[in-house]
Amino acid sequence: MNRLKTDAWLPVTKKEIEARGWDYVDVILFSGDAYVDHPSFGAAVIGRVAEAEGLRVAIVPQPDWRGDYRDFKKLGRPRLFFGVSAGAMDSMINHYTANKRLRSDDAYTPDRRPGMRPDYPSIVYTKILKTLYPDVPVVLGGIEASLRRLTHYDYWHDRLKPGILVESGADLLIYGMGEQPLRELAGRLKAGEAFREIKDIRQTAYLSDSSIPPERLEGGRGDIRLFSHEECLADKLKQAQNFRHIEEESNRQEASRILQAVGKEMIVVNPPFPPMTEAEIDASFDLPYTRLPHPKYKGKEIPAFEMIKFSVNMHRGCFGGCAFCTISAHQGKFIASRSRESILKEIKAITLMPDFKGYLSDLGGPSANMYRMKGRDETLCRQCPKPSCISPQVCKNLQADHTPLSEIYHAADRIAGVKKSFIGSGIRYDLLLHDYKDERLNRAALTYTEELIARHVSGRLKVAPEHTCPHVLELMRKPSFELFGQFHRLFERINKQKGLNQQLIPYFISGHPGCTEADMAELAVATQALHFRLEQVQDFTPTPMTLATEIYYTGYHPYTLEKVYTARTKDEKQAQRQYFFWYKPEFRRSIIHALQRLGRKDLINKLFGRIRVK
Repeated sequence: MNRLKTDAWLPVTKKEIEARGWDYVDVILFSGDAYVDHPSFGAAVIGRVAEAEGLRVAIVPQPDWRGDYRDFKKLGRPRLFFGVSAGAMDSMINHYTANKRLRSDDAYTPDRRPGMRPDYPSIVYTKILKTLYPDVPVVLGGIEASLRRLTHYDYWHDRLKPGILVESGADLLIYGMGEQPLRELAGRLKAGEAFREIKDIRQTAYLSDSSIPPERLEGGRGDIRLFSHEECLADKLKQAQNFRHIEEESNRQEASRILQAVGKEMIVVNPPFPPMTEAEIDASFDLPYTRLPHPKYKGKEIPAFEMIKFSVNMHRGCFGGCAFCTISAHQGKFIASRSRESILKEIKAITLMPDFKGYLSDLGGPSANMYRMKGRDETLCRQCPKPSCISPQVCKNLQADHTPLSEIYHAADRIAGVKKSFIGSGIRYDLLLHDYKDERLNRAALTYTEELIARHVSGRLKVAPEHTCPHVLELMRKPSFELFGQFHRLFERINKQKGLNQQLIPYFISGHPGCTEADMAELAVATQALHFRLEQVQDFTPTPMTLATEIYYTGYHPYTLEKVYTARTKDEKQAQRQYFFWYKPEFRRSIIHALQRLGRKDLINKLFGRIRVK
């Protein structure tokens, strides 16, 4: 598999650095993941972008943080800065289940080996580097740092924690997708600016002295000053009020700077960059990735790589705005799409991989069918603070044309060596079934749907209704369950017409804010009526910087400030989860007793037929 020379990868050892003839390194990246040189892995992207800017870059993947810190010393000090990332996932999601049980494997580690990164690597790695090299700047990046840039609720410690810059001691935080801020940082450092003087790069955050008036900080007009960390600790309602500002400004093109005091310090969060242009996102994906794990892992399997090695990411961003999802908080709601040429070039590279058998596992993105979608009048989009373009209804300004996506599929299937292309990313069926005023969009959506089901499903198509009850779906920012039923009927009809035997696999969540035990019983009845025995289910897990997490912690909806019930105890969560498995004999007695307690004999009859209830 790894037939290329080691120097095709960014160096990971002193020996590899010396083989390049380098007598210094500009940037050393520390990552909680194994090093896979592929555009789906953050450390590889950041390393390749920095390399393209003319910097000498090395990577230390999964350093041993215990003992004598030899992994943190082995490459010495960089000329410019250290970069630190926990990896492609928040480390606590990576380590623990929704019930806070330690997971037994790690998909981003060779052979799934657990224990190769600490909890909160962003903090642990930075503190070690600051101990060893106190004068060398540390730049935090990746999803763990991005979602923890301000005061946030930490489910695993069940408390509010301050922005991660405070706990880690890092000098700068890059949030979101990091190419644009990194390029500017690299350019300014190469031009001779001192690192500690650079405070105004978009999409970065840093610590300042809280005694300095905001108007004296560069770019002070129009700032949003949040309630301080200490005020949020004392009053959950203030934390809820803060979140609305954070979410809205994360999804604006013309955003304000955000300030939050923490003790004697001030976290300053600069507004994000505009969405990447086609040329900018192409430039990132077209860098000289080997698309393979580093040769040091020869003979070992990295599951996260195996899952995506024959897939292509065609765009970034998601305008769904789901209450429980972190995508818009990290990537934003605006879609940045690659060019047709860049996508097809990557597909051709995949066809040359020695173990490629002709099947592309996914042509997708955060949501499969948002490629090239944007506002008709983009001046309206630049001022819009709404986190979702499709909830509670599809925006009239949204240009939701599925034609470019269908054309990409057609072009991909014509490439020599490609037998079939599948869509593994989740489908937004609300975009497919919406009744657009422009009849051309309706025809394009129907054509796309028919082609998707007939030609691009590998036996099972994933969709995410998430719940069945209207008030829960409204809180989730998801469409009505009736719409899922409509899509289900369409899926079955097309399957029958084409003589196919494919499955629709719906995803559901229990324990989401606003959901009661009775709501879960209603979900069981609704899915039973459609003959589903659910497989893809999960308990709600509060993750930093999502609407649902803020409701879970504070008890208030940040936009209405109304109180919202949430299952918080283990027993309450288990009482909800059991309804997913109403058809299993071991849950029958418990469910019947629970519905008796709730006074819902009608639901007992619907689930199990008319039985004698004692």
